[in-house]
Amino acid sequence: MRQFAIITGLLVFLLTVGTVGIHFLTDRTWFESLFLAVITITTVGSRDVAHDSPAAMAFIISYLLVGFSFFTYGAFQVGQMVINADLRRMWEKRKMEKQIDRLERHYIVCGLGRMGMAICEILAAKKQAFVVVDLDEERLRSVCNDRQWKYIVGDATDDDILSHAGIDRAKSLATVLRSDADNVYVVLSARLLSSKLQIVARASDSSAATKLQKAGATRVISPISSGAVKMARLMISPSIEDFLEITDDSGGDLEIVEVQISDNSPYLGKKLAETDLRTRGIMVIGIRRASGQHILAPSGMAVIEKDDSLFAFGNAQAVNDMTVALETGK
Repeated sequence: MRQFAIITGLLVFLLTVGTVGIHFLTDRTWFESLFLAVITITTVGSRDVAHDSPAAMAFIISYLLVGFSFFTYGAFQVGQMVINADLRRMWEKRKMEKQIDRLERHYIVCGLGRMGMAICEILAAKKQAFVVVDLDEERLRSVCNDRQWKYIVGDATDDDILSHAGIDRAKSLATVLRSDADNVYVVLSARLLSSKLQIVARASDSSAATKLQKAGATRVISPISSGAVKMARLMISPSIEDFLEITDDSGGDLEIVEVQISDNSPYLGKKLAETDLRTRGIMVIGIRRASGQHILAPSGMAVIEKDDSLFAFGNAQAVNDMTVALETGK
């Protein structure tokens, strides 16, 4: 931008000099002088500028020799900047596409409004891989490029766009588009493309929430009702929220997460007492079996089975490390 401003300023200066010189040496009007200065410096002039005046002729010769050189240089630099910007943009887009193609068990956020932005910031803070999908290319670039977030410009209701975002490999999808109709359509498309995908959708009211659930959403969130529930909890039990916001000595927030047990989990088939979860600073407060059975406050003798969902409580870093260990076996 600085280089572009310098070139623009130089060209304006040359046109100003040419306009002033032609005006005073040939007695032409200011507008006609500007016109003659432009067609002279660009070498497309077809009129006698000097009017047989030796002084005007000398000025035009000097102006043309100096001005045309700077004009050519400026035009070349501007063209190079435009081409380089396009090439850089194409290269960055191709690089991002390759990175998205390599993602697995990532998150997809459809919509980069206020709620979508908040979701992305939380995922980024927790170092989770995610892809943002939105139609507003300018907003995506201004927000995501500085933060190095991966994004796709497109309509989230389009099956091809969702496939491009890696929906068949994704762990979860959140749709927070502006209208309930768009969110319903995204849920329908996502559910048809991936039967096991966890889908979280935003609804503006209870009627929309019902439609989203019937469309295939795993969870439906209504900001108004969710906010009301939290406020009621704070009124009834204010200390609970304070407890959940406590941080440990290392500054990690306490969290409760749900983790799915896969075939390659290192804890598969072990009793809770035989795992190193306690030494990691993790407390398993509940287990949901594949059959739907819930075990609250499980004992150390509870065996971890395939497709179990463990509800674990601990500081953010410990929970994240455990999530990686249980899901990837690493």
